Amino acid sequence: MLKLLRYSCLTLLLSPLLAHAQFESTRDSVVQLYGVVMTADSLVGIPAVSIMVKGQNRGTLSNNQGVFSIVVLKGDEVEFTHVSYLAKKVKIPRDLVGNQYGIVQLMVADTVYLPATVLKPRPTPEQFARDFANVSIPDDQYEIARKNTNAASRRMLLQSIPGDGGEATRMQMNKIANRAVYQGQAPPINILNPVAWADFIQAWKRGDFKRKN
Repeated sequence: MLKLLRYSCLTLLLSPLLAHAQFESTRDSVVQLYGVVMTADSLVGIPAVSIMVKGQNRGTLSNNQGVFSIVVLKGDEVEFTHVSYLAKKVKIPRDLVGNQYGIVQLMVADTVYLPATVLKPRPTPEQFARDFANVSIPDDQYEIARKNTNAASRRMLLQSIPGDGGEATRMQMNKIANRAVYQGQAPPINILNPVAWADFIQAWKRGDFKRKN
């Protein structure tokens, strides 16, 4: 028990010293990185260069004259990127004496060669009509178009494909409106409606009521 008490007292006494030593070590590793980013051929300051510490989500941009300043740690790797120049990387020395590090970073222009573009005059309405009329369409495409526009196919798709949300809502609202209109009375029966009989006869001729296997 006495040894534990002595150890606790020693730890309390040494804690400020250890914290101070750790603070001094951290403060010694902090470096103020500053400098200017310039073109390699004409030594002109490059604005809006991205200066990012690799592996960390922090960085800065160079100003209109290419000047920048950022806080880093000894041993960090700093990357300079710009849309018009080749990327550059700078390693902060671990054995750097002091807490300031100034550089002049030169960047080389990144030349990108785009493929050749051929500009043609806009066709006249006569040329467009001629080319559109002379387009050859395979026979199978014609057959697909005929099947898609066939009346029987449209009726089959109408019966088999479920309605969307808007159609379902519209049908529900129509039912509610019909119940409100005929509230307290019997709804009309279409058995004597000539229009309904005409639709029934047309459906019978089309074969809508035939058994489907």
